[in-house]
Amino acid sequence: MSGPALVELQGLSKRFVKSLDLAGKLASKLGSSIREETVYALDGVDMTVAKGEVVGLVGESGCGKSTLGRIVAGILKPSDGRILYDGRDVSSLTPAEAKAVALKVQMIFQDPFASLNPRMRVRDIVGEAPLVHGLVSRGEFESYLDDVLARCGLDASYKRRFPHQFSGGQRQRIGIARALAVKPDFIVCDEAVAALDVSIQAQILNLFIKLREDLGLTYLFISHDLGVVEHISDRVYIMYLGRIVETASTEDMFAAPNHPYTRALLREVPRLETRHSDFLPIEGEIPSPLDPPRGCHFHPRCPHAMQRCREEAPRLREVAAGRLSACHLNDGI
Repeated sequence: MSGPALVELQGLSKRFVKSLDLAGKLASKLGSSIREETVYALDGVDMTVAKGEVVGLVGESGCGKSTLGRIVAGILKPSDGRILYDGRDVSSLTPAEAKAVALKVQMIFQDPFASLNPRMRVRDIVGEAPLVHGLVSRGEFESYLDDVLARCGLDASYKRRFPHQFSGGQRQRIGIARALAVKPDFIVCDEAVAALDVSIQAQILNLFIKLREDLGLTYLFISHDLGVVEHISDRVYIMYLGRIVETASTEDMFAAPNHPYTRALLREVPRLETRHSDFLPIEGEIPSPLDPPRGCHFHPRCPHAMQRCREEAPRLREVAAGRLSACHLNDGI
């Protein structure tokens, strides 16, 4: 990481508890084995994102990536841990300060249709927030809205249309314009190109890069697509079942992954030089977050697992300059 941290996560955890209804409570009192269910979505996540940086977050479906993004964006509250924005704990901010931070951190979602209100015109979808929060006056509103749409590659004449009148790529541009309209510093992109065709993905990624250069934006880019992450990110975090298992610069990560899970993921990234190799998926299924394994969460699927891995969770520690990894195999380094 270079420069001061804009966003820092310290020991972030999130648990979702499904409480028993009346019938469940009665059955439990009568001796049934039914109990409250707890999903361990995040487990002690530490992360830093420097100003102007693009940080990629990668992992299999269900590992907690989207939950982390929603917590950073203020949509969900963490169960434990702290979130620091520009060096200040967001939980200790005054209501006015918290509101300012909420505007500075925006989120772009995976499904560009589900995230847009189908009954609202583009003019209101994009322009409502800056008008309500006093970021633009009514006299300047139309010109400001036109500028935001143009910056995102949308014609100003589109602003009276509804979301269903656009293609998927155009709808995602509307979502980006909505985020930009409140003048954010930090944007969480949650699988922001996953629902788009490959050619449209390239256009949206290039738009993200241009907006970063023009506006000095900082991104947390969440994706399961390693090729996309390699293209856009400065640093990468690898997540497995709610824990960060490795982080390094993008160049170092893709050149020489350290953690067994990272190596398994990168082994299956399509490359021209490996086009004749056999596809070897990671053995086994990702364990349920309702009952995560003891010790290292990856040990049931790891070819190098030993007894210690089954009993003791490895801590994330520095194994090389700028690289952190959570694996007992590094103890000899």
